Amino acid sequence: MKKLLLIASLAVFAVSNVNAQLDKGDFELGVGIGASFSNVAVGSDAEDTSNSLTSINFGASGEYYFSDRWGIKAKLIYDQKGWADGFIYNEDTFENFTTDFQLAYLTIPVMANWHFGSTRKWYLNFGPYVGILLNAEDSKLGMDVKEAFNTTDFGLAFGIGYKFEIADNTKLYVEYDGQSGFSDIFKENAGSSVRNGRSSFNVGVLFALN
Repeated sequence: MKKLLLIASLAVFAVSNVNAQLDKGDFELGVGIGASFSNVAVGSDAEDTSNSLTSINFGASGEYYFSDRWGIKAKLIYDQKGWADGFIYNEDTFENFTTDFQLAYLTIPVMANWHFGSTRKWYLNFGPYVGILLNAEDSKLGMDVKEAFNTTDFGLAFGIGYKFEIADNTKLYVEYDGQSGFSDIFKENAGSSVRNGRSSFNVGVLFALN
C-alpha cells in the first residue's frame, strides 16, 4: 500500500511539472525591478571604460511561446544608465567639476528566449534593443544635458534567469540582464565612439495566460 501511494504521489508530481511548462501558443506577462550597474566604453575595442553608476530599473515583459523550449520575449524597461566620476564645465564659474552623468532611457529589447532544464525553469535570452532617451543630467550641478546626447541608443540585450513556481500560472523569477551598446551616445563626437553598457540583477513575477 505504501509503495502504491508513493508511486501515485510521484505521478501527481510529474504531471504537475508537465502542466507547469508552457507550450506553443501560450503567452506570459511579467513585471520586475532590479539593481543596475552602468558605464560607458570608449572606442570600438572598448579600450577604456568609465567608473560604474549604480541605479534601479523596472519594467514589464511579454513572451509568446513557439514551443516548450523557445519563445520570443519583448520588454519595456525604465532604464537608468550613465557613468560615475565624469567631468562637467561650469561656464558661470569657469571651473571643472567631478560629477555623475545620469541618463534615463525607455528601453525595448526583443529577444529569442530559450527555456532549458528538465522542467524548463532556466532560460537564456538574446536579441537587439532600442533605447529612447527620456532625460539626462549631471548630479553635481543638476544641469539638463540631454541636448548633448543622441535620442536613441541601439545594442544587444542578453540575460539568464530561473523561475520558481508559486501558484497555478504564477512564477517568481531571478535573472541577470545585460546590455551592450553599439551606437555612439553623443551627438557631436570628434573622437572615439562612446557606448552604453549596463548589467542588472532583477527579480519579478510572471503570469501565464494559457
